[in-house]
Amino acid sequence: MFSETPEVQGVILCAASAYEEKYYLNPDFSGLPTSIQEELQILCVLYTADVGGILTLHFDDYGNLLMHVTARENDLLFDEIGSVLKIKQIQMDKRELLESLEVYYRAVFLHEDVSELLDEE
Repeated sequence: MFSETPEVQGVILCAASAYEEKYYLNPDFSGLPTSIQEELQILCVLYTADVGGILTLHFDDYGNLLMHVTARENDLLFDEIGSVLKIKQIQMDKRELLESLEVYYRAVFLHEDVSELLDEE
């Protein structure tokens, strides 16, 4: 499901950078409820404030939500161990949000019938 990936491929949902102190939400996802958009922004910005680097949330070709973390090569302040721990914490604490985003992406962007996925919940 959601995991740390070696490179960004697919459709970017959102990203935050500790270097530029910026947050980006793909305009294709402006249809998400404002509360979800705000929760994503908080999630990404807090991650980069705590750990540093750049966090990108993106969907692969199958609709899986992935997290991609990068840091500049000479960034001595980037906390690599903290990054792994923070990703695991996000996956646990925000599991429902992340799974809902996958269902949304599959329904809206991949035009899949997600009724079976909704019945499971």
